Amino acid sequence: MNMQVTTGVQPPPPPARIEDMQLPVVMMRDILLKTMFRKNLDMVSDLAETICLPRAVTQELIDIARTQRLVEATGTLNATSGGEMGYQLTDAGKARSLDALSQSEYFGAMPVPLAVYREQVARQSIRNIQITREQLTNAMGHLILPDNLLDHLGPAVSAGRSVLMYGPPGNGKSSISNGIRDAMGDRIYVPRAIEYAGQVITVYDPIVHSKAEVEVDDPNSLRRKRTFDTRYVRCERPTVITGGELTLSMLDLVYNPTARTYQAPLQLKSTGGIFIVDDLGRQAEPPQSLVNRWIVPLEESKDILALQSGEKFEVPFDTLVIFSTNFHPNKIFDKAALRRIFYKIKIDGPCQADFLKIFAMVARKKGVPLDEGALIHLIKEKYPTIDNVYANYQPVFLIDQMIAICEFEGIPYQMTPDLLDRAWANMFVHEEDIVR
Repeated sequence: MNMQVTTGVQPPPPPARIEDMQLPVVMMRDILLKTMFRKNLDMVSDLAETICLPRAVTQELIDIARTQRLVEATGTLNATSGGEMGYQLTDAGKARSLDALSQSEYFGAMPVPLAVYREQVARQSIRNIQITREQLTNAMGHLILPDNLLDHLGPAVSAGRSVLMYGPPGNGKSSISNGIRDAMGDRIYVPRAIEYAGQVITVYDPIVHSKAEVEVDDPNSLRRKRTFDTRYVRCERPTVITGGELTLSMLDLVYNPTARTYQAPLQLKSTGGIFIVDDLGRQAEPPQSLVNRWIVPLEESKDILALQSGEKFEVPFDTLVIFSTNFHPNKIFDKAALRRIFYKIKIDGPCQADFLKIFAMVARKKGVPLDEGALIHLIKEKYPTIDNVYANYQPVFLIDQMIAICEFEGIPYQMTPDLLDRAWANMFVHEEDIVR
C-alpha cells in the first residue's frame, strides 16, 4: 500500500508583538538603527520590509527608539506612502548606530532565535515526508534502473536518515541522488538568519536555496497580508552537493572578522533537505574522519557548533545524508561507522538488456539513427574485450564521440562499426599505452 506524501508544511506564524520575537530588545533596536543608517530609510513601511517584520512590530521598535531619543519624527507626511509619517536618526541615534556597527556589521532582516527555529525545523522535518513509489519513479523516469533498486531506495528516502550508495563508477549514483531530491515536491521555510547568545548566523543562501513564489503586501494596510513570518524565505527543500573538495572545516561555522557575523556551515544550510557527499574517498580528509564527524548528528539528530569564543552549542540536524562512493565500503570504513549508516545500497552497472535500452534512448534523444549491425559489432566484438562489463555512462560517451566524428567529417549523424571502433578507442587507456 502506497503512503501519501505529506501535504503542506505548517508555516512559521508572523510575530504580532515585540514580545513574540524572543530577542533582546537592545539587539532589535540596534538592528533597526543600523538598517536606517546603512539603507537611509525613513518610512515604517520600507523599514518593515527590510527588517522583515510586520509594520505594527516595526512601529513598536520605532517608538522605543523615539523614547530613548535615538529617532525622531520628521514632521512631514509622505503622500506617496499613504500619508506615512517619516522618521530619522537623531545625532545620538547616528552615534549609537556607528557604535553598534563597530560591534557587528549585521543589519536588515531580524534574526530568528535558535530556540524558535528548532520549532520550525520540527514542523517541516525531512522525516515527516513519505515518498511513494510513484513519486520516486516519476522523478527518475529518465533513468533506466534495475527493478529492485526502488525497493531498497524508497524506504531509505522515506526514513530521512542516511544512505550509502556504492558501486563501480559511471553508473548513475549522482543522477539517482538528484532524482531523490526531485521527488521531494513540497516547500519549507528557511530563516534568513538565526540568533544564538547575541550572535547572528546567516542561513539563507541563494546558491543553496531555491526561493518559491513571493507574497506581496497591501501598501495601504498597516497589517501584513503575508501568511508567514517573512524572516523566513519559502524555498524548495534544499540540496547541498559536495565532492572531492569537501573538508572538515567546511562543516564548521564560518566567521567573518570584518562584519563580525557568522555564516552557517553546509549541513545547517541543508536542514530539511538533502546533503550529498559525492565521490567519497576522493577528499583530502580520510573517509573515516568525515563519517566520524557525522556520527553524533546522524544518531542524535543534532549537531554541535562552536563560536569564536570557543562556546559550543547545539543546532538541529534534520538532513537526509547521502554518501556516494566508488570504493567498497569495507575498504574505507570500519564496522562502527558502517553500522551508523542506516541504508547501504549497491549500484551496479546495467545488464546487457538495460544497456541496450539506455543506448537506444540516448541515440534517439541525440538524433543518431540506430544500426543493428553496428550494435551487434559493439556487443559481440568490443564488450568481450572488457569482460562484458557495462556501465551507464558508456552509451552517452560512445554516441557523443560518434557525433563529434560525424561533425568533423562533415557527414550526417550515423552509427557504423567503424565509427564505434573510433569512439571505443577514446573510452579506455590500456596498460600497454602507458609510457614507462
